[in-house]
Amino acid sequence: MPDMTDLIARDAAVFLHQSSSSPVAWPIAQAEGIWLTAPDGRRWMDFHGNTAHHLGFGHPRVKAAIAAQLDALPFSPRRYTNDPAVTLAERLAALAPTAQTRVLFAPSGSDAVEIALRLARAVTGRPGTLGFEGAYHGTTFAAASAGGDPTFRGLGPMREGARHVAQFAPLEAVAAVLERRETGAFLAEPMRATPRIAPEGYWQAVRVLCDRTGTLLIFDEIPTGLGKTGRLFASAHEGVVADITLLGKALGGGILPLAAVLADARLNVAAAHDLGHFTHEKNPVLAAAGLATLDVLEEDALPARAARLGAQAVAQLTADLAGVPGVVDIRGRGMLFGVELDDPARAQAICAACMARGLAFKTSGGILTLSPPLIIEEGDLMAALAIVFDEVRRQAAG
Repeated sequence: MPDMTDLIARDAAVFLHQSSSSPVAWPIAQAEGIWLTAPDGRRWMDFHGNTAHHLGFGHPRVKAAIAAQLDALPFSPRRYTNDPAVTLAERLAALAPTAQTRVLFAPSGSDAVEIALRLARAVTGRPGTLGFEGAYHGTTFAAASAGGDPTFRGLGPMREGARHVAQFAPLEAVAAVLERRETGAFLAEPMRATPRIAPEGYWQAVRVLCDRTGTLLIFDEIPTGLGKTGRLFASAHEGVVADITLLGKALGGGILPLAAVLADARLNVAAAHDLGHFTHEKNPVLAAAGLATLDVLEEDALPARAARLGAQAVAQLTADLAGVPGVVDIRGRGMLFGVELDDPARAQAICAACMARGLAFKTSGGILTLSPPLIIEEGDLMAALAIVFDEVRRQAAG
């Protein structure tokens, strides 16, 4: 059995250190379904998964599709095309919120954001962006500039023209920026993955502002799309169609890195510019993973299942934690829900205690952010919620 302490030390000795990901605290030896297993045999239900494990880890149908594609056509240089890549683009275009859609693939969500911002610049001629304070959209300079997460803005200066307003700021504050007509794109998650839901009618009003000022609306659905919120696209809850929608994370089946830019076909005006040009732009193996992911989501009706189980989970947490001191709010949609506490330190302590009991998730400030895979069994979900309830109550009791 590998020595866990030694593996952590080896990791710390060889990788460049950066905030949030290294040095690491835990090694794993296996990831299957909803479970992560350490080298010493300890297991955790993973309600984090970097929001990539909609199908759990190592879904057999995705693995089979990848293996078959490796035998058939393992790679395609960028200037060629192939059936899996074209078929995946066609499938996504047919599913996209926009009626007529053009597609580009990218190897990461940050890259997809970069493509979208380049496209917005090409279409509008405006360099400015608008986003929400605290929002994460990626780690490239363009994505970190447009995003408002201070964790990734520490190596400034950031890109000029990137403006930010408070999360779901009053429409007057949004209009004050857009009316200057210097902003080419408003980049935001339709539902924050922390999670946080916009006030009713908010995005419909923003859509009107964007149309009036010639601003492109870009919805980052990299963490919330593909059924996570109980609908294939989180924006469907809002009744609003963005000009550009971004997918990623789960699109590669929780195995391979794959993101996609879904743009209204009327924006197909940048043929003279280089928007992406990635070596793996039309990689057939990545595309096979994406196609298998869409097949599983559709054939197993996972978005509808997420809606049903997620509503049940929020109702259970609301009932269990009613009146518990320190609990500010319980909210979510589908398989993305959270418990907001009045003390971030307490949230961290609860997270650590749950980890010790076999449940892993992350905190966002004072919010316990729970993001189980869409394939989770109801019994496992309820067992996980019972752990959360126990530890929240224990911490509240002092």
